[in-house]
Amino acid sequence: MLTTVDGKPLKEALAHAQSRAKRRAFLLVLPLLAFIIVSFIFPIGQMLYKSVNNTGFTISKDFGTGVSTPIMTNLAEWFEENPQGTDPDETAYAALAADLVVLRELKAPGQAGTRINYELSGSRSMFTKAARKAKKLEPPFKEAIIDLDEDWADPSLWQAMRTASSAVTVNFYLAALDRKRADDGSVEMVPENRQVYVTLFKRTLILSLMITVICFFLAFPIAHLMATLPMRKSNLLMILVLLPFWTSLLVRTTSWMIVLQSQGVLNDAMVATGILADENRIQMMYNQTGTVIAMTHILLPFMVLPLYSVMSMINPSYVRAARSMGATSWTAFRRIYFPQTVPGIGAGALLVFILSVGYYITPALVGGADGQLISNLIAFHMTKSLNWSLAAALAAILLGAVLLLYWLYDRLIGIDNLKLG
Repeated sequence: MLTTVDGKPLKEALAHAQSRAKRRAFLLVLPLLAFIIVSFIFPIGQMLYKSVNNTGFTISKDFGTGVSTPIMTNLAEWFEENPQGTDPDETAYAALAADLVVLRELKAPGQAGTRINYELSGSRSMFTKAARKAKKLEPPFKEAIIDLDEDWADPSLWQAMRTASSAVTVNFYLAALDRKRADDGSVEMVPENRQVYVTLFKRTLILSLMITVICFFLAFPIAHLMATLPMRKSNLLMILVLLPFWTSLLVRTTSWMIVLQSQGVLNDAMVATGILADENRIQMMYNQTGTVIAMTHILLPFMVLPLYSVMSMINPSYVRAARSMGATSWTAFRRIYFPQTVPGIGAGALLVFILSVGYYITPALVGGADGQLISNLIAFHMTKSLNWSLAAALAAILLGAVLLLYWLYDRLIGIDNLKLG
């Protein structure tokens, strides 16, 4: 048996040394791993959890003390005892009246009403109004509650309350796809005048694809020049490509607003040179045109740099050899040079597309109503309507689309061929 100097078996000594090296390596990467978990994995997990969980109708939380109190328990019991499609009877309205009293005592009618309002507009005011008069309600409770507001007899309201009585729900995903629960519990499309999200998803994907294609056609010759010019000129061109990174995103977007507006620099120049009449100024702001132009300028370096990193490693002798064997310039480019740039094209396209679908500052400033992307609506629900569950569902669908794109890239090109530098 082979042994070390101190008499230990060599195999055991090697295993111990490798184990110690693995522990040392793990400790070295532990801070980075912790950072990724805290800043990336945990927020995504919270988002996915929030997209299917909303306790606004079932639990009232006092943010001053942190105490959580169950609410609407009587109505939840009635829903459990009566199957889907059962018409609310006197017992159901009695349970509702009892829960309204609890809501008033806990000062939570607005919270419960807001949760229902996410699915049925105008519900919040009904809850607050009914809670104020809850203690004065007397049997028969059905007539008493309907006298407060006839909408309490609406089957859609009871369907929304049945759904909300369970904290776990997929209704936010249905809403994110312009669908809702019908009175009988089936899934149906919302009215055409309320179909917003699917249109925005399509617009986001189309504009992102358009920006990616434009960036490719602009970046390819730039990257080729950077890879083939002498070092001095190549470095100067690299500085010009990187220059936008040294300027604030807000400043660049504001600059495009000045350039593209109807009374802006570009329109004034075309009017001054006679290309356009003053009354025929082109509208390039607060529409999709402004969004595409501004975002293409901002994201162009993310296409140039991966292409340059790949092109700079291509041996020029390959093209010269093809030319010497009778290939035309186009044939040499198409069959020799271009295939070697595919990893850079894939990396740049993936970067630009993923960044495009998540951008919201630039579309918010220059896009107007026609140039808004789904990210702008996610930000609206997070900051304005406070419907965090719907925002999380929209973000989760967007994340799923990006992961699908990543999977398709891996299947068609291979993630091992992805080259960023």
